[in-house]
Amino acid sequence: MPKKEEESTDILIELYNQRKPQIKARLKEFKDKMNDDDNTIFSELVFCLFTPQSGAKKCDKAVKRLEETGLLLNGSATEIAKQLKGVRFHNTKSARVVAARTTFTKNNRICIKQKLTTISTPREWLIKNITGLGYKESSHFLRNIGLGFDLAILDRHILKNLVNYNAIDSIPKTLTKSKYLEIEQKMRDFSKNTGIPLAELDLLLWSKETGEIFK
Repeated sequence: MPKKEEESTDILIELYNQRKPQIKARLKEFKDKMNDDDNTIFSELVFCLFTPQSGAKKCDKAVKRLEETGLLLNGSATEIAKQLKGVRFHNTKSARVVAARTTFTKNNRICIKQKLTTISTPREWLIKNITGLGYKESSHFLRNIGLGFDLAILDRHILKNLVNYNAIDSIPKTLTKSKYLEIEQKMRDFSKNTGIPLAELDLLLWSKETGEIFK
């Protein structure tokens, strides 16, 4: 068994070396996100609100429809819900978009960048203040705007691979705060052991399962 694990890790590192240029390019795009306006950053938050139990591509398309129709910034929950084709729990998630929009609205405009860059623990703040964002979704959002490269996004693809590489024993039935932080640390340890930076490891494992480097 140890030999098989070592071989699997070697193959993973080989795959990383092949995909490293694309992975680094995508992470640079994330890092540059905070140069965009507040509305764009809010769009990324909405994408992460949509992703639980829904495909990332369908969620991304739904956000683009909302942007194109002007509903992302001005639509009611009912109007938004009608645009969420392929997004599960569309009524609940549309209400969460409106609630998040209200939280970040100041003087009739979205003001999210200043908030995120002036609080010491943005992930904890997001979990506490934005309904629908747990540890996974908050980590995903912060990574996608370049503020969370040291955070783990523990979705089913990542957890499955962490088990396959013996970084964790099994996929937990539920991810409590303590369990999430425990596995996050184990993923950091695995990152150090392989020499693959955490944010790059996430994109590598995700692309390994889906065949593409997305977000």
